[in-house]
Amino acid sequence: MVATTTSTGEGWSSRTAFILAAVGAAVGLGNIWRFPTLAGESGGGAFVIFYIACVFLLGLPLVLSEIFIGRVGQTDAVGSIRRVAAQSQSSQGWSVFGAIGALAAFLILSFYSVVAGWVLYYAGIMGADLLQAVMAGDPFRGALAGESQAQIQQRLGDMFANPGLLITMHFLFMGSTLYIIARGVHSGIEKVATYLMPAFFVLLVGLVIYGSIEGDMGGAISFLFTPDWSKLTPQVMNSALGQALFSLSLGVAGLITYGSYIKEGSGLGPTSTMIAFADTGVALLAGLMIFPVVLAVGLDPAAGPTLVFQTLPFAFQTMPAGALFGFLFFVLILVAAITSSISLLEVPTAYGIGEHGWSRPKSALIFGGGAFLIGIACLLGYNVWADVRPLWFWPLFENTDILDTVDGFTGKVMLPLGALLTSIFIGWKTDENLLRTTTGLSPWAFTLWRFLIAWLCPLAVAIILVTGLFPGILGA
Repeated sequence: MVATTTSTGEGWSSRTAFILAAVGAAVGLGNIWRFPTLAGESGGGAFVIFYIACVFLLGLPLVLSEIFIGRVGQTDAVGSIRRVAAQSQSSQGWSVFGAIGALAAFLILSFYSVVAGWVLYYAGIMGADLLQAVMAGDPFRGALAGESQAQIQQRLGDMFANPGLLITMHFLFMGSTLYIIARGVHSGIEKVATYLMPAFFVLLVGLVIYGSIEGDMGGAISFLFTPDWSKLTPQVMNSALGQALFSLSLGVAGLITYGSYIKEGSGLGPTSTMIAFADTGVALLAGLMIFPVVLAVGLDPAAGPTLVFQTLPFAFQTMPAGALFGFLFFVLILVAAITSSISLLEVPTAYGIGEHGWSRPKSALIFGGGAFLIGIACLLGYNVWADVRPLWFWPLFENTDILDTVDGFTGKVMLPLGALLTSIFIGWKTDENLLRTTTGLSPWAFTLWRFLIAWLCPLAVAIILVTGLFPGILGA
């Protein structure tokens, strides 16, 4: 018996509004922070080129698949998959991957908001520093004047050791996300995307130009695009595969949910391609924004996760107008974080509306509040609960703190599992005529898409899933 499903809300006012919102959902900390981190740790060029190939051979087919499901289903992820299955005479049980996606989005939001809170804090620090520079009559000085490198680096540790500060930043960011979602598709999500995404791209291009003038752009281009194929190890290839899924927000049902707000038109192929191009372009521009600054002052591009919060603030200290551009850099990351977080909260919110008939404010409050509480546990793992290991019995997570456990479980298990089931469902279980008429693809493009989604995507995603659970396979 098919469960009753409620409509989740209004549709997008235009195709442009949908593209801006979908790009905003995909563009987040994964592009601005995680991609440069992985590129730096993986040696640059070989990783980047393999990553781009993964985006268009694996990511793009999955983007189109998720948007298709939402366009046909016109409701939350679970209900949309159920409707596609019904029209394809397939089992209603396939809706389980919609539930996996909604749960993954909810869990990711819990720690994503914590990390975004760090960004909010640093934006405040850099903003106060810029204000001091302006008041001192020297607005184009370097950032954090008078602080030593040790003091700059110690700020991150001091923040981690302060539960009250972490909770406050987490609360402010989650509250902003919840408010936007509660306002609805038109007045909330679409309005934010319409204003923030153009501002985001202006900031990004401006910071890339700054890096090209004041930084080592030649060294950055060489590092990012000159491949050393000896560094393309199985571990690096697996990281690139995973990053392609992560950066496009695949496996969390976000594009299914956003796709359900498309009320007319069938040209989903060009729209999906634009999203993939924009997301990849942002990742590459992020590298061209960060690495010229890092290389110009002789810092290590393989600094890892501390690159944004410890390495770059020191780099901005040594550069002209570092106070201004350091502040703009963290504002840029904050914009990316908020556009992604609203898509993460929208997935479970739509589920509450569609499957349980809750009002939008009620559903947003329940899931936003729940994610906030889990986030508190995550941030306490950096101080008062530093010794807690939630999955100590699982060798893969026996030494990870609370936040890293939630991050690792969603990234290694839930996202690839959701993407795997999506590819099998679209590639093997969905009615071909329904796919053709809804996507509007040309015959050759449709054939290529069906081949990739039915054969290459399941194989590649299965590799991510297996090697993530059993890293010893790759010698890690």
